[in-house]
Amino acid sequence: MGDAGTVVGFIIIILVALFVIVAIARAIRIVPQAGALIIERLGRYQSTMYAGLHFLIPFVDRIRAGVDLRERVVPFRPQPVITSDNLVVSIDTVVYYQVTDPKAATYEIADYIQAIEQLTVTTLRNIIGSMDLEQTLTSRDQINGQLRGVLDEATGRWGIRVNRVELKAIDPPPSVQGAMEQQMRAERDRRAAILTAEGVKQSAILTAEGEKQSAILKAEGQAQAAILKAQGESRAILQVFDAIHRGDADPKLLAYQYLQMLPEIANGTSSKLWVVPAEFTAALGSITSAFGGGSDGPGGAPAGGGESPSEGGGGQTRRERRRDAFEHIEGLDVELPETSLQDPAEALREARGQASEATAEATQAGESSGRPFDPSSSAGQKPPADGDVPPPDEPQPWQQRPEQ
Repeated sequence: MGDAGTVVGFIIIILVALFVIVAIARAIRIVPQAGALIIERLGRYQSTMYAGLHFLIPFVDRIRAGVDLRERVVPFRPQPVITSDNLVVSIDTVVYYQVTDPKAATYEIADYIQAIEQLTVTTLRNIIGSMDLEQTLTSRDQINGQLRGVLDEATGRWGIRVNRVELKAIDPPPSVQGAMEQQMRAERDRRAAILTAEGVKQSAILTAEGEKQSAILKAEGQAQAAILKAQGESRAILQVFDAIHRGDADPKLLAYQYLQMLPEIANGTSSKLWVVPAEFTAALGSITSAFGGGSDGPGGAPAGGGESPSEGGGGQTRRERRRDAFEHIEGLDVELPETSLQDPAEALREARGQASEATAEATQAGESSGRPFDPSSSAGQKPPADGDVPPPDEPQPWQQRPEQ
């Protein structure tokens, strides 16, 4: 009996110890941060315990629910919504909410998550039903603001605050998506064509401007070149003119220049027939009289064109007056050297030699052409004799034109 009583007493002690441990465990509660506990005593709401250490009456007070006070995100499954232009679009929504009153969230509504979802769907259908597809796709901020206002007003008495409502996706029907893609592609092609045309236009404008500037600069360069060339030619002409007048040109110089041109006439590669001018004899006569020295010209004037010192120049000769006059020609700021003519006798010899060479070349050219020699063709090269004067009405041989 004694052993049985000991065992029973030991069991009772163990049970009492377990009861005490359980009672202490149920009496002490530690609530974490951003959390809350709803406490009921004998079935009625007793209090709300927030973060910290709390004591309960064992077997009298019990925890009804634990509430998370942090902001939570709840995504809702896609909902089909009909727009005002009778198109069905699928819309995904995301709701950001936070429990502000744990007691109201526990006792005012049974499942506030489901309540928020259904309220979001009905409100979204009402809002989208008054918009067409274009407005729905471009008015996300407006839809979000209206949803948040309706949800915040309805969930306020539940102890819940809706912070944000976002439309995660708006998916139109596949056929509408294809049409929208074609429209966007056409719009982008139009913009690309406009930009290309603008680029071509700007390129053409810049090219035309460059060509214009190039033409203007080229024309200015040509004008400057023409001006400089004209100034150079005028300066050369003035210098030559001054040199000629300083040399006091007379018939001797002109006859000499005339004789120098005869070989150039005969040197033509295409010349087959050389015709001596009819006045060649008269020219040789004037040259002979000019180089004769001291012979008088027509009317008894001195040969060489000299003037008496007393002619109208206050004692100056014509050469001196011309030199004084041309020293003041505008643009001639260069001192020209005094010109000197070739000795008349030497010039006459050279002229006769060149005339002989020209006659020989002309004769050789006529013979090489194969035509028979006509004595009348050379009649004009010699003055007629005293007894060979043709009748007045008959044209003289040197006055006839040679046959071409």
